[in-house]
Amino acid sequence: MTESRFPKTAVLALLAIAILWGYSWTQMKLGVQYSSAFTFAALRNVGGGLALLIALIATKQPILPKAVPMTFLLGLLQTAGFSGFAAWALVSGGAGKTSILVYTMPFWTLLLAWYFLGERIRGVQWSAIAVAFSGLLLILDPFRLQGSLISGLFAVLAGLSWAGGSIVAKKIDAKSVNLLSLTTWQTLFGTIPLIAIALFSSAPPIQWNSTFMSALAYSVLPGNAIPMLLWMYVLRQLPAGLSGLGMLMTPVLGVTFAALQLREIPQFHELIGMGCVVIALILTSIVNRK
Repeated sequence: MTESRFPKTAVLALLAIAILWGYSWTQMKLGVQYSSAFTFAALRNVGGGLALLIALIATKQPILPKAVPMTFLLGLLQTAGFSGFAAWALVSGGAGKTSILVYTMPFWTLLLAWYFLGERIRGVQWSAIAVAFSGLLLILDPFRLQGSLISGLFAVLAGLSWAGGSIVAKKIDAKSVNLLSLTTWQTLFGTIPLIAIALFSSAPPIQWNSTFMSALAYSVLPGNAIPMLLWMYVLRQLPAGLSGLGMLMTPVLGVTFAALQLREIPQFHELIGMGCVVIALILTSIVNRK
């Protein structure tokens, strides 16, 4: 392992991504307390998409989107579905718990790729899926029919939406589509259904207080656009397996920040479940890296 293969700046960028995205769950939890879930998700992605569009123009890359139907479908899943369900989950669910449940996305991706793309699942990956779903049951605790179960299911749907988007992304020719352009337009396209739901639903008006505005400001730039740009840099500098392994810090930091700022202390069975999910993510990342 040489410094030329693994630049320190890329490793630092990966650490920054984990911190920024990890803390974003706490800020989103605060934001949805003062607006409807879909309103907050729409504002967050409109701002993030416009910031990415500015970056696209500043770097003098082609502005017009390519593969528009597939990009729109990608935005429907990875922006609208992911952001909408995640914000909905945060209305009544904890920030740390939601971040862990959303990060079951790699296991949904494995299963969807196996079913739709015919990709083979290795023995260790099946073990990881079994461990992850054991953790999922412990976190959701379906035998206690409480409001937290509903929010947990929304968080799982957010992860499933992201995984579905990953399958769509595999269908897009990577050589013909610029990564920054694809990310920008799938974000902007994905805001369309979010805005429609926010406008036509009977949601209460936004409470424009300092907590909401700071949560929104963080969710637009440090929690959305900036880590996306850093992620593109990391993907070009580090192997995908190593990048994925580094991203395991994000849900762990999500739980940590929620405990520190929001005083969300997981119950014992939830901690065991979270540990199972993280162990399964590590197993999956190691297999992908090999």
